Amino acid sequence: MQIVRLPNAADLPLPAYQSASAAGLDLMAAVPAERPVTIAPASYAAIPTGLSIALPDGFEAQVRPRSGLAARHGITVLNAPGTIDADYRGEIAVLLVNHGKEPFAVSRGLRIAQLVIAPVAYAQLREVRELDETVRGTGGFGSTGTETNQNLYDRG
Repeated sequence: MQIVRLPNAADLPLPAYQSASAAGLDLMAAVPAERPVTIAPASYAAIPTGLSIALPDGFEAQVRPRSGLAARHGITVLNAPGTIDADYRGEIAVLLVNHGKEPFAVSRGLRIAQLVIAPVAYAQLREVRELDETVRGTGGFGSTGTETNQNLYDRG
């Protein structure tokens, strides 16, 4: 996979797997060292990584949260997983959201997300009048537990 390190990430290392069996490459914040980005509780911010990639056709890159940031600070990826399509060539940015109770400072070089490369399956849609029956049927949210779909829809 081709990767370009943009000027705002010139001194940052390239993404790397942190163990032999890791699925994701760690992405780092390419914010100015003198201007960390502070995310207030219940707010979000787009954090630049200073990287652009060229994925092969038939692949996507998924931007996923880092469990340590979520567990310790309530920081996660807002649109998890974010999808980078094979034809996108712009800078990768990570939408971080603060679900914690304290402001969170994103400093230069902080590992903010994981990048997972995955194959894409392309479906061929075929319109039909009705779908095959299954045991589950139309049961959706919570249907395999104790709550009914109607209870979930009524909450809105």
